[in-house]
Amino acid sequence: MQRLFQESPVLKDIIDNSNTGRQAKKKLKIWALRVLSENPDAYSYFIQEKAGTSQLKKLRSRDYAAIRILDYIKHSGRQFKDLNLNGEIVESDPFAILIQCARKGTGGATPAYFYDMIHLFKQLSGHEDPLPHKLEILLWMDRYSSGLDPEVILQRKKNKLRILKIIIKKIDDKEIKTKKYRFKKGMSRQKKMALAKTWWKDHKFHLKFAVRTPEDLNEMLGFSLDREVMATMKQARKVGIPLFVNPYYLSLLDTQASPNSLGADLAIRQYMLYSKELVNEFGNINAWEKEDIVEPGKPNAAGWLIPDDCIHRRYPNVAILIPKGLGRACGGLCSICQRMYGFQYGNLNFNLEKLKTNVSLDDRLEASTTYFENDSQLRDVLITGGDALMSTNKTLRKILQSIYKMAKRKRRANMNRKDGEKYAQILRVRLGTRLPVYLPMRIQTGLVNILAEFKEKASKIGIQQFVFQTHFESPMEITPETKFCVERLNKAGWIVSNQLVFTSAASRRGHTTKLRKVLNDIGVILYYSFTVKGYMENNHLFTPNARLVQEGMEEKIIGLLPDTFIPGLRQLPINAENIVDNISQLRTCADIPFLASDRNVLNLPGVGKSLTFRTIGITNDGRRILEFDHDATREHSPIIKRIGKVTIIESKSIHDYLQQLDNMGEDILEYSSIYGYSLSETESRNQIFEYPAYNYDVTNKITNLDLHLT
Repeated sequence: MQRLFQESPVLKDIIDNSNTGRQAKKKLKIWALRVLSENPDAYSYFIQEKAGTSQLKKLRSRDYAAIRILDYIKHSGRQFKDLNLNGEIVESDPFAILIQCARKGTGGATPAYFYDMIHLFKQLSGHEDPLPHKLEILLWMDRYSSGLDPEVILQRKKNKLRILKIIIKKIDDKEIKTKKYRFKKGMSRQKKMALAKTWWKDHKFHLKFAVRTPEDLNEMLGFSLDREVMATMKQARKVGIPLFVNPYYLSLLDTQASPNSLGADLAIRQYMLYSKELVNEFGNINAWEKEDIVEPGKPNAAGWLIPDDCIHRRYPNVAILIPKGLGRACGGLCSICQRMYGFQYGNLNFNLEKLKTNVSLDDRLEASTTYFENDSQLRDVLITGGDALMSTNKTLRKILQSIYKMAKRKRRANMNRKDGEKYAQILRVRLGTRLPVYLPMRIQTGLVNILAEFKEKASKIGIQQFVFQTHFESPMEITPETKFCVERLNKAGWIVSNQLVFTSAASRRGHTTKLRKVLNDIGVILYYSFTVKGYMENNHLFTPNARLVQEGMEEKIIGLLPDTFIPGLRQLPINAENIVDNISQLRTCADIPFLASDRNVLNLPGVGKSLTFRTIGITNDGRRILEFDHDATREHSPIIKRIGKVTIIESKSIHDYLQQLDNMGEDILEYSSIYGYSLSETESRNQIFEYPAYNYDVTNKITNLDLHLT
């Protein structure tokens, strides 16, 4: 508090010379309004007379602070249900805490609260942190190795040999019995290794020998995990959190802490190794994705009437298809998984045999595609899971064929409808998968042929975009195997896009920018960067939204493409076969290290993605309270008119986040401007991801929606 008053004598004077808390707040309000009066555009933004990214750019740093102070006062005394604290009611009254502390020496606030306040009033007084120069950002990027670096490739070959030796021993000792992967009697050690190396190219081998216990995990990693990590992993097993990591993905971890990759694989480790917070919360995890809770015949959280749990939906233009069967499985369990609550109830597991369904796939697909066919606004189907590529080639061919027939029927039905009454036709088909990262050996000739055949015939009935939606989290996940895998998908005519989850390790300066560059190098287009979803179970992985805004304003900005290059940008999805060369040419001509085509967003529970928010409060332990509005740049379910704004209480303060970065070896002075990012507007969707236009007017009628909710 004393440091706060030293930084802001005006604040001290206001508190010292106010008889009541109400009077002090009134003086603070006058001060903030005086700052806004210097910039009419900022005042218009504050009263929400004008909004959007163009208006936001007109705000000065001081205006951010003034608006936050005014919002703190406006929302003083509001109570919120804090799902980070199992629904405990918390009240936000930031200046009441401060006044109480100044007068009585107590107030219940932690240092994290005061650090946030110190930076707030420094910002209001005109202090600004300089934006980083492009050269500085490039130096941050150079801190991180990628899986394509020769030294890293060499180390991983050694990791592969270590893991195969362990597997060979387990087979010899009959710890693991399998008909397919076994050795003939009398086989030499060299021949066993040679055979095991051929198995390595088979994705089913990796699923069979995936580790499922902390002890096996540690053995595969050369007994490199420390006692604390092992204790947490054992406790995770005890409370019921499954473990499933395949040998290939394990080979990506550096067990030697070599100079070339020191700290570079931390983002991978966060995905593989569970946190104490996750272990403590498991069993009490709340579903973040409310619209994923489906009851047949009842509207979901976004108002859509859905036939069964094979379909998830939030937007008018998009529906997610989750077929029954192995497609609901994954190649591994990510600690950040948004469906962790499903694992805690036993609805999801890694018993691949158990996941095989006895229900007719044809019947399920018919119900889903009939729903799509009768939908007036749908133009984009995302086939996911689990993981779409966990399905067999035979199943995947059947799913794609079902989509093709539906799209063809829908097109034919439109011929009998008048202009203005015609339904939206399917323009885009996507496959959601992490197997290019987890198991790149899954993408073999048979699968590629299925994809190429589908693209060829689907193109003839109006489907124009064919997309693999995957999830690389770290440049260390980009290997020669993944590079070859992406090349195969591109040659089949499908583009590959990436969604990053902005975990604490991935949020380090330069990490995401390096990932963008290396992904572009192999032909992957950036789609989204997400704030971590969930509550206290993901506290360790959570990065405050202010850091996501900071990353977009201070780092991603060097990859923005000037408008003159937009025609070339639009051509990228059309010519997937040559996407590597075309991306390279665009970057060279624009003199940028990567194409910043991704949007930084948070997935709001129930109604979609947005990064349009204002900080309206702060808890006594420094966690910010954000009020989100919906993304005004895209169509939504009409239900958002009833839902209104969405309030999110973050699970971690900025101060605690910076302390975590400090523990990772980061210089937290490089992040000092983070406190100032207290409001944001959602970026427009990149031209690459816009739907092609129809040559007719689509009906305004919305089907498959509970109209009573609109």
